[in-house]
Amino acid sequence: MSVGVVAGHATMWYSQPIAQVAEYQVMLLSIKEMEVRKLPFAETWESNGFDFADPGIVQKSPLVVEGVAELLPDTGGEVRVSGRIRTDLETECDRCLGRASYHIDVPFDLFYSPLESTAGVEEVALDEGEAEMGFYEMPGLELEDIVREQLLLQLPMQRVCSETCKGICPVCGVNRNETSCACHPTLADDRWMALKSLNV
Repeated sequence: MSVGVVAGHATMWYSQPIAQVAEYQVMLLSIKEMEVRKLPFAETWESNGFDFADPGIVQKSPLVVEGVAELLPDTGGEVRVSGRIRTDLETECDRCLGRASYHIDVPFDLFYSPLESTAGVEEVALDEGEAEMGFYEMPGLELEDIVREQLLLQLPMQRVCSETCKGICPVCGVNRNETSCACHPTLADDRWMALKSLNV
């Protein structure tokens, strides 16, 4: 096992140490290594050290992922990746534009098939289990992609700071969680606006 700091995050590799560490190295779950043994992994990204491909997501604490990847026997190359992810994330509240916090501490248990198993097939009928299976290409799976996908799945479609968030006043624009206002927005049906100018 070797330990290093790569691209802003601490990494523990359980594979053979390399002679020289590149400036940026992706944690690859190698299919070739899985043909020999199960492949444990443990990796930590320090705060704001992980790329979510979404500038609205802020990593507030170290992101820790631990688990094991294994090639399942007699499956034609299926891979199982299981483990646990822990971190704290922050996003913008969709109602009040404040900050919404999320503590993430979840297990994952994922299955992948080789992409070439579907090559040349225009339409593939999937059963319920296969519909939840991902696909990979050689030389293997990138751990960062797995972690990113699992974290984004943990965030709700509507991200709010609390279920009781009052949001922004549509009239004066204040955050109603912080300031009370006397505004009384009126809801008008535009279809009847033309009738107001008629004299009966």
